[in-house]
Amino acid sequence: MPTYALIIADVVAIAILVFGLFLHRNHRPELVVALLTVNVGVLAVASALTTATIGAGLGLGLFGILSIIRLRSEELAQSEVAYYFAALTLGLLGGLDQSPSWVDLALMAAVLAAVAVGDSPRVAKQPHTQQLLLDHAYASAPALTAHLEGYLGATILSARIVRTDVVNDTTLVDVRYLPSSDVALTVPVPAAVR
Repeated sequence: MPTYALIIADVVAIAILVFGLFLHRNHRPELVVALLTVNVGVLAVASALTTATIGAGLGLGLFGILSIIRLRSEELAQSEVAYYFAALTLGLLGGLDQSPSWVDLALMAAVLAAVAVGDSPRVAKQPHTQQLLLDHAYASAPALTAHLEGYLGATILSARIVRTDVVNDTTLVDVRYLPSSDVALTVPVPAAVR
């Protein structure tokens, strides 16, 4: 069974991850319970595995299964998947080692540092994503992009057409964009652009 030092280190690390990084940057309080539960659950299972006489293959298999968990009710952004993976990793680091060392604590710190740097708005601007139902059936990608840039007042990073309805003259599109702070969000687009 892991010592209390690693369990305490895991509690501190998950608190920093969830309340210091995730909640502050992503503003998704509904995922806090999921991250905390995943971490504590993995910590408990990993701690139980250390007391049993099981091979490392089963532990790695468990880690693989847990790392591919995907919530079917809502798609998660890649950064949110990274937070889940970090919560899993911290739980495993806190629960698997029977004799804690500075390496375990350094690995926990490295996980937190990777998330802190990788999800920092200073590293890269976080794009906005949304699904839009447009009142025109677009057949041309450049025309669609021009319309979206004008409508959103933003730089379009990607626009993926989900559905085009030529009968009702609509297009459903997933769009990723970087908003311009000085452009209004409802700039009309001339009909010639369509």
